[in-house]
Amino acid sequence: MTYKRRDFIKATTAIASGIAITSIAGKFTGCISTNKTAAYNPVFGIQLYTLRDEMPKDPKGILKQLSSFGYKQIESYEHNTLGMFWGMKNTEFKQYLDSLGMKIVSSHADIYKDFERKAGEAAAIGMDYLICPSLGSQKSLDAFKKAADKFNECGAICKRNGLRFAYHNHDYSFQLLDGQYPQDVMMNATSKDLVDYQMDIYWVVTAGQEPVQWMNKYPNRFRLAHVKDRIKNAPLTEKNASTTVGTGSINFEEILSAGKNLGLAYFIVEQERYDGTTPLKAAQDSAAFMKNLKIKV
Repeated sequence: MTYKRRDFIKATTAIASGIAITSIAGKFTGCISTNKTAAYNPVFGIQLYTLRDEMPKDPKGILKQLSSFGYKQIESYEHNTLGMFWGMKNTEFKQYLDSLGMKIVSSHADIYKDFERKAGEAAAIGMDYLICPSLGSQKSLDAFKKAADKFNECGAICKRNGLRFAYHNHDYSFQLLDGQYPQDVMMNATSKDLVDYQMDIYWVVTAGQEPVQWMNKYPNRFRLAHVKDRIKNAPLTEKNASTTVGTGSINFEEILSAGKNLGLAYFIVEQERYDGTTPLKAAQDSAAFMKNLKIKV
């Protein structure tokens, strides 16, 4: 689904100051338009799952290359043998990232195993979030309600340790189940004080939904975003349509600008499919796009 700008320009004269002010507001279907008064290049990061085949071979070497591309933030995930700190102690991992001018801000983690320990290790090196990466498609709304209860428990553990907890969506939570969206069920059943959400923009679009509508519906709940693009003209039935950020159909300038005004604070590049390129080259090209992206606030 392609996001098309439908801008209007409205010029008014400020009599007291004699200054002409022009405001440009992007409009989304069913969304509140917002005046844009300033623009900046955001700090951005990358989810290491993007380099899932390369990272195990040479974690330090890959991180060094990511730094050279311009990434300042790292979101890790739990590798089945190397863990979220890639064979290093949490403090060693932090020290190495410090030497590269990067910070690990978050990690996807298995919330059903040793979560208290993981929260302590994450907090000890100044991480901001631990994130549940997936639930899998559930067959009932009750299953999503039980998941929300678990999220509240994890959120309480994170809060005690001095960081935050979030859930990362796929498309299934934005598809109707028994007349309701599971995403609504989970967001309404979780405490704002304990649980935030990471919006994977790609999966919201793939579900046929508009990301900004959901951020408007739940302001300050979606605090992180996966900036993941979708191949142009790919039908929504095609789930495996991820592509290099900036080459696809998703209008990130509009979505992230609106999101920033609705509480979005972390912009994390991710890619899962590669066609005619390599993961490292895709990461480099995505970074080049992000360097030129203007967030309007």
